[in-house]
Amino acid sequence: MKYSTALLAAITATATSGTCAFQSAAITSSKRTTTTTPPSIYPTNTALLAATLNDSSTQQVSSSPTAAATATTGGKRKKTKAERLELASKGLQVHVIGLSIHHAQVEVREKLAIPESEWNEQSALITSTGQVEEAAILSTCNRFEIYFAASDPHEANARVMEFLQERSGLPVSVLRRNIFMLEGDDAVWHLMRVAGGLDSLVVGEGQILSQVRQCHLHSIEEDGCGGKVLSRLLNNAVAAGKRVRSETAISKGSVSISSAAVELSEHMCMKDLNLPFSEARLAVVGAGTMTRLLITHLASRGLERIAIVNRSMPRPMELQEQFPDVDIEIVLEDGLWDVVGRSDIVYTATSSPDYVIDKALLEEHGQDGGRPLMLVDIAVPRNIGSDSGELDGVKPYNVDDLKAVVAKNTAMRQREMIEAETLLHEEADSFIGWRESLSAIPTINQLQERANMFRTEELKKCTRKLSQNDNFTDRELEAVERLSRGIVNKMLHGPMSHLRKAESVEKKQAALSELSSMFRLDDEQGARGRGRRRR
Repeated sequence: MKYSTALLAAITATATSGTCAFQSAAITSSKRTTTTTPPSIYPTNTALLAATLNDSSTQQVSSSPTAAATATTGGKRKKTKAERLELASKGLQVHVIGLSIHHAQVEVREKLAIPESEWNEQSALITSTGQVEEAAILSTCNRFEIYFAASDPHEANARVMEFLQERSGLPVSVLRRNIFMLEGDDAVWHLMRVAGGLDSLVVGEGQILSQVRQCHLHSIEEDGCGGKVLSRLLNNAVAAGKRVRSETAISKGSVSISSAAVELSEHMCMKDLNLPFSEARLAVVGAGTMTRLLITHLASRGLERIAIVNRSMPRPMELQEQFPDVDIEIVLEDGLWDVVGRSDIVYTATSSPDYVIDKALLEEHGQDGGRPLMLVDIAVPRNIGSDSGELDGVKPYNVDDLKAVVAKNTAMRQREMIEAETLLHEEADSFIGWRESLSAIPTINQLQERANMFRTEELKKCTRKLSQNDNFTDRELEAVERLSRGIVNKMLHGPMSHLRKAESVEKKQAALSELSSMFRLDDEQGARGRGRRRR
């Protein structure tokens, strides 16, 4: 696979910048302050990024990922379990490339947002060219991350970067300033923190665990690209997230994106609308999980009249049943602008890839007369265009504006975060130990094959002699066969257990070397020759 000079130069710049793209970058004239993720959480992986460019002289742009995938005849063949295990044993490393609300603005994140129904399709696109062996996508309102496993980080990272560029249509320079890259134990630890809710905008929120679980389930589907390594990692991450929520108090009383949106609108209501929050006329566009949470928090504040605008009736009707004490008015989407015209605060939470409300639409429907109107958008991709704020009286907010609201919640949960990290380390160590054990598989297989070769040779000599005895039955010959297998298995049990239980990488490598030398595993042909001479 060959990659463009521009792409590789961009990665080089990331590697040499010393920040590894942990600062958010404005792609518009936004005046937001940049935020830097603590290096203790996201270590700068300059070595990995620089390694991606060591062979840049041989690289150029290939055809698009779509074309590459189409060119494969009959699609990508699913690897067998044995093939995936062999790849894992040859040193597949875990990587993650992504961007999140901590260091990338919503304008960038929405360019890469992928619906859950397309996670496997896009993962297959990433793996279609062969540089990446396994891939799984996690795309939510607050993050877009690609977890992948590969034996050549240089080629794999370049492949994923090409996919990001193709998918987003953003200049490489913008991607470079917004993404993060992690590999090995750092990538494992990142996923554990994500599943545990420690990397969320709202620390301890529960929705991310469900999303990681879906990522795992999709990765092991027939058309998934999880493979042996990623499926194990994601499964460990789900287990870690469950432990954090059941064994600590981190999720008790924590705010959510929806509750933060309600708190923000309540806090800004008097300033923006000159109106008490309790008197505001409310509407919500969309009827999914986020809307249900919005209604829960609005109702808890005594707001009992809410209009829901949706493209169909079933979901809003379910919400009516769930909230019998709230007067919910259901309006189909063709009545959106009537509802906007008689509302003070409009929340949007739809999966639409296009703007539901923006400056042009507000002007088109006569909502540009200066009447105070608050628009609170908690969707990604965004439902509300930022240009709507150019109209007199209109005050738009999106998920990035919720950071100040949840900062207080994060500060209050520091103790629970420390307890949660202890549990997450246990699950991370469990996966890392399993992954390191894979390096012993070739030696174990070789040892078993060598022992079985000797067993078979000696058994043949024995059975030739025994078969000359007319009183020796086939059943007795089978017993001798079982006896020989049992002796070999018991003899090998100790060395193989010692190899599997080696705690550190150094001890495991030392054990591998000892076994190879002891059983002369690197001299297979010599052993075969000596076996023939003994006969």
